[in-house]
Amino acid sequence: MNFQIRDAITTNMTNNSAEQVRNVVEDAIQRGEEHLLPGLGVFFEKLWNHAGEQEKAKMADELAQVFAAS
Repeated sequence: MNFQIRDAITTNMTNNSAEQVRNVVEDAIQRGEEHLLPGLGVFFEKLWNHAGEQEKAKMADELAQVFAAS
């Protein structure tokens, strides 16, 4: 079986409202289960690929700050 997580996440999230997307993200984070991390990675990949250069710079800066404080 050729299972592609990107395709599955995209199919499951297509046409979801902002509230539904937020609930999925918060639920995945709250559960803290490592098998959910790839799905969150797909979310970030979609966001990153959709972002302009300024948005990417802002995300990169924010991530650098978050990891500096860890």
